[in-house]
Amino acid sequence: MDFLEYFNRTDVDRFIANNKFDKNQIGSVIQTQVEELSEIDIALFNVEEDRASQENEGSAKGGEEVRRYLYQLYKGDHQLRIIDFGTIKAGDSVLDTYFALKDTISTLLKAEVLPIIIGGSADLCFANYLAYTELEQSVNLVSIDSKFALGDADEIIKSSNYLSKVLFHQPNALFNFSNLGYQSYFVNPDELRLLNDLFYDIYRLGEMKKDIKLTEPIIRNADFISFNLNAVAQPFASANNGASPNGFTGEEACQMAKYAGMNDKLTSFGIYEFNPKVSDNGMTAHLVAQMIWYFIEGYYQRQGDFPISDKKDYLKYNVNPEEGDENIIFYKSQKTDRWWMEVPYHSNISRKYKRHLMLPCNYQDYITATEGEIPERWFQTFKKLK
Repeated sequence: MDFLEYFNRTDVDRFIANNKFDKNQIGSVIQTQVEELSEIDIALFNVEEDRASQENEGSAKGGEEVRRYLYQLYKGDHQLRIIDFGTIKAGDSVLDTYFALKDTISTLLKAEVLPIIIGGSADLCFANYLAYTELEQSVNLVSIDSKFALGDADEIIKSSNYLSKVLFHQPNALFNFSNLGYQSYFVNPDELRLLNDLFYDIYRLGEMKKDIKLTEPIIRNADFISFNLNAVAQPFASANNGASPNGFTGEEACQMAKYAGMNDKLTSFGIYEFNPKVSDNGMTAHLVAQMIWYFIEGYYQRQGDFPISDKKDYLKYNVNPEEGDENIIFYKSQKTDRWWMEVPYHSNISRKYKRHLMLPCNYQDYITATEGEIPERWFQTFKKLK
């Protein structure tokens, strides 16, 4: 495991309360060394990098504070196979850190180990994306963020423009981008138009807060997720210089983290922009720890019900909306009651795209189709393929 040269190992003893952990606390069961990656399901680590941060310098040092709370949480009723690799050290340059992170994630993905990344600044999402380009795998990114981070694509990469680097990177491995929780007063209308023109899925904060369950099918479509803590309202995550009065609650952030963990497709998860230099009596670190707890809980509740090939265990519904010529085929899992809708495609479409054409949805999308309207996400994906 050559990638371990990028790390400083975690000293678990530093986080022990009252000189010992209870046998059911995470700190007593999390591993710090393994012989083979096949022995683990999830790898936790933080990245000591914030030099490309915009006005939130200090986020490089968040890992230890999160561990202080995470290790004392009690695990669910699961046999955890989790390792804490420690801290990816800052390289001589930001690009050196990106290389270390990309190499680490790429190695873990090849071994079918899911990395949980604690930032560090949000631009680290770009290094996460680069790991997928190396694997020649087409992916969907979901960003939970109050902004789009498009910025000026011609400038050097930083936390305010990293998304433009993802969208326009060559070779391109991105099939779809979704944003959850953007706040209009933080968004340049030109950026909004660009993302709409590219047929990406973007959802305002107010729309999602009407019912947090609306985020589930969007999250279920992700291969990797970038969760920027600026998406959480300041009263719940104030240790972030980008925090504002509006945003998701702590409970909603944990619910979305659980949805992410339950997503059979998801192969990496990053939480960024926690800044321990901003004093808040440990509240934000505790929230990040609980988000990780919920992600792990969701991971060990995965049902493996993504309908890729054999659909005999699914209820099939064929709907012909009045708006268009195309039938929409819906599938409902008899195991979990979760829904998907299939987007038609030409026989010559690249195989790497086919798994993205079974779109997660909900019962309301089915009702929308039966009432004669085309669900928006189905239409956006269909337009991409024309």
